[in-house]
Amino acid sequence: MNRRFTAQMSMRAGRWRLYVVLFNTTERWPEHRFGRSVPTFTDRTDALSVLGFEPVPGAVWEWTEDSETPDDPASPVVLIAAIRVRSWSGASV
Repeated sequence: MNRRFTAQMSMRAGRWRLYVVLFNTTERWPEHRFGRSVPTFTDRTDALSVLGFEPVPGAVWEWTEDSETPDDPASPVVLIAAIRVRSWSGASV
């Protein structure tokens, strides 16, 4: 059976970063960094594939707005996208 995880994407220093959240481990989270343009759906799916994951059937990207500095209404906005993913059979996660 394929294990399920949450993949997230956020922007830091002008570049988008996609990573898969791994709880209860000291291993480095699988990560892919994009260039300066906003990654398309295909770009994100391809990056997940390279990392050994795929979206769970029926899953959609959900976007959340956060602030860079908590409790500061003047803080820059941080956008975070998340989707449920599953590891491929044989993936090392």
